[in-house]
Amino acid sequence: MDLLEFWKDIENAETIGITGHTRPDGDCVGSCLGMYSYILNRYNKKADVFLEEMLSKFSFLKGSEDVITDYPDRDSYDVFIAIDSGDLERTGKAQKYFTAAKKTYCFDHHGTNTGYADQNMIVPSAAAAAELLTYIFDEDYIDLDTANALYVGFVHDTGVFKHSNTTRKTMEIAGMLLDKGVQPSKIIDGTFYEKTYIQNQVLGRCLMESILLMEGKVIISYISADVQKLYGITSSDMSGIIDQLRITKGVEVAILLKESKKREWFISMRSNNIVDVSKICVMFGGGGHLRAAGCTMYGSVHDCVNSLTKEIEKQLK
Repeated sequence: MDLLEFWKDIENAETIGITGHTRPDGDCVGSCLGMYSYILNRYNKKADVFLEEMLSKFSFLKGSEDVITDYPDRDSYDVFIAIDSGDLERTGKAQKYFTAAKKTYCFDHHGTNTGYADQNMIVPSAAAAAELLTYIFDEDYIDLDTANALYVGFVHDTGVFKHSNTTRKTMEIAGMLLDKGVQPSKIIDGTFYEKTYIQNQVLGRCLMESILLMEGKVIISYISADVQKLYGITSSDMSGIIDQLRITKGVEVAILLKESKKREWFISMRSNNIVDVSKICVMFGGGGHLRAAGCTMYGSVHDCVNSLTKEIEKQLK
């Protein structure tokens, strides 16, 4: 990517749009709002940020109150930016803005990214999309608002700096964000660990109903659409379940199946040391990272798990 051209386009643009991926997680939200805050601080320009939902736990971030979740019709944008989204389809309803834009850019750290923008910056070695953005931001223009947003991205995609994607560089950049005034305990507790009573109920149910397979190397759990309706929960209420499954002693791969509609399942996969779950998810139309990936599958729980475990077994051999 020609970064000089990117910043020149931002400087000259009258309209700027930003989006992430469907089911936005902490890195997606933090990176999109980090870009929003940086552009506002450096160029005094407001961008439109489109996300499928804006969780209340991220409401302290600058620009969160302006996030657009209903995707109204708009004139074409001069510049439209996709962040943390591995392919155009994952931008969801924001596709219409992206495809109509005069110039498009993509910033991502997924190795499975298809390079769908006019210009793409794809850095799989970055622990988070938020880390990638720090490579292109001038530190002098990273104010506290921008730093808070980026730190959220770091925390969520590294699992509070404990996943294998955490590097020395990651920690050094996180330290720079702390120097900007970020309060880590507020962000870590408030956006990563804190859960509602309903979230704890769902977590408990998934743990109680989980099953060990392949001599304890694989753990699975699922939550049907009917159960989600019973508890009145959304996909965001199930965050953290897959990671709790993953840390079960002796487990190499954790699988969580979330039914979005009858016999349609969103699959979350995590691994610890051996299995490349992104390779498996790509086979089923998804993608992600070496140790964290997802895809959508169809059929019964047994059908989905049977297909996935066959591929896991190949890698374990």
